[in-house]
Amino acid sequence: MNGYAGKILRIDLASGDFSTEPLPPELIRDYLGGRGFAARILYDEIPTGADPLGPDNRIVIAAGPLSGLFVPAAGKTTFAARSPATGGWGDSNIGGHLASEMKYAGYDAIILQGIAPRPSYVYIKNDRVEIRDAAFLLGKGAIETERALKDVLGDEFQIATIGPAGENRVVFACVSHDFGRQAGRTGVGAVMGSKNIKAIAIRGTKAIEVADLDKMIAIGKDMFKASFAAPNIREWQRYGTSQVVPWANSIGAFPTRNFKSGYLEGNEGLSHELMRREIVVNDKACFSCPMACGKYSHTTAKGYDAYVEGPEYETSALIGGNCAITDIKDVAYANYVCDELGLDTISAGAVIGFAMECYEKGIISAKDTGGIEARFGDVDAFVKLAHKIALREGIGDLLAGGVRRAARHLGRGSDEFAIEVKGLEWSGYESRSAPANMLAYMTADVGSHHNRAWAITYDIALGRDVLEGKARKVIELQHIRPLFDVLGACRLLWVEIDFDLDWYPKVLEPITGVKYTMDDLNRISERVWNLTRLFWIKHVPGFGRKDDWPPSRFYRRPMPDGPTAGRMINRKQLEKLLDDYYALRGWDSKGHPTPEKLAELGLP
Repeated sequence: MNGYAGKILRIDLASGDFSTEPLPPELIRDYLGGRGFAARILYDEIPTGADPLGPDNRIVIAAGPLSGLFVPAAGKTTFAARSPATGGWGDSNIGGHLASEMKYAGYDAIILQGIAPRPSYVYIKNDRVEIRDAAFLLGKGAIETERALKDVLGDEFQIATIGPAGENRVVFACVSHDFGRQAGRTGVGAVMGSKNIKAIAIRGTKAIEVADLDKMIAIGKDMFKASFAAPNIREWQRYGTSQVVPWANSIGAFPTRNFKSGYLEGNEGLSHELMRREIVVNDKACFSCPMACGKYSHTTAKGYDAYVEGPEYETSALIGGNCAITDIKDVAYANYVCDELGLDTISAGAVIGFAMECYEKGIISAKDTGGIEARFGDVDAFVKLAHKIALREGIGDLLAGGVRRAARHLGRGSDEFAIEVKGLEWSGYESRSAPANMLAYMTADVGSHHNRAWAITYDIALGRDVLEGKARKVIELQHIRPLFDVLGACRLLWVEIDFDLDWYPKVLEPITGVKYTMDDLNRISERVWNLTRLFWIKHVPGFGRKDDWPPSRFYRRPMPDGPTAGRMINRKQLEKLLDDYYALRGWDSKGHPTPEKLAELGLP
């Protein structure tokens, strides 16, 4: 089975039994890998109404056909489950070295089902699979846990962990790997915690067979050469995603004070150049990646002494701008705290920003917070609230359920500034003046997240006030960008250094022995997109158009300041965007795929 390990590993955590299953050829044909495998398996296997934190939910960890091979940036792993944050489809991908190690161990996907009777970790070394006691790891930070397990097992093991937030089922708990990479979104860390699994450790020494090794190596070399020849790769190697910070602020898209604005006074304190000068120690790359966009940093301000990978753009946007913390050293420390606790920094910044606005408006007080003065700009308040959330102490127990649940509990108009879609907190681009980007967030299949279709540059190029053509562009991007999660590769080469998409079908042929076109790959991605939509319809009663709607702040309150002051997208415009989007997708007015579209894609 060229390009694949050829097996799925299924582990019953309740009994400790495991089995291997041959990778079905039709699964490869229709879904290719990674996120596609996860979507098909979870749609078929999770019963309707299953508790996301109960025994019937499953976690699928999946690699792609490029994983572990001589291809640039082929280091992405998909973690997927029914999301405890939203109740619907949940997946998140993680960089590092996990997917390659999983394939070297002989598996294209791992399915975790049931609940372990005691705190445990999963040990995998080639054909040897064990559920081991993890009592000695309980309460440890996610990064601390990885170090502890490497001390026991050896540095050659690739390890995914959760922190206290995952143990305590915080719905935006993440999975960590490689000392600072996270599968951050949708609460997959909480699902791991609900299954009593503190970590997964994998070591593999097997080969991956390919159809034409010499041709794959030749094309792979050309891909690496093209990467290194890109005119802006040096900037990305030096600064990574942190260079987006001043750019986002300059176009009025930098989330500020719980998305009240898209422009932050003091943004220069978070700049990429300052970060590189003040805290960056070294560059860090994932498996086979020429970009090395990870920045390993050391922050010592105010008595801190913390090493962290980051902050990346999203962390600077949500912890920095959204909570009005304007010192990169403070943001780096808060990043470190979230990483150890096992909190997604995007949702943590959004949730704590929401709490800070509630405090500012008098909806909550210091009495509610346990004495914490939850003011914008106060990093100490952020850190204290993060600890309360991870441990579910006091108000942290409420905030651990995310902004949607917190707003429903608190009331008093707080739903207007609970910035989420489908229950997932909005990631780092304010979009009131960007219709395509707004639509991309509204219709993202995990909830409001940028990685499914980042369309803000298209808004700027075509015109911020233009609606025509925006839905078509969003759909195009929603096929291309998640396709990388199917392949097991990082999209940043394409997004940031203009890497030609045609490389991917070209290199797939000598790997798999199958000739693909980009149209073939986009059709697979479209099939996955429609299947995850069906997952929502299956698991969330009444799911439809209302669930593709943004927070009311975005269509009731114009931008107050900055380069987009006065701009807003109104309800009528939002309705038109959704109408256009549904029609082009072949969905009905409720946002449900039609029987004709499902038949066209070979879906049930």
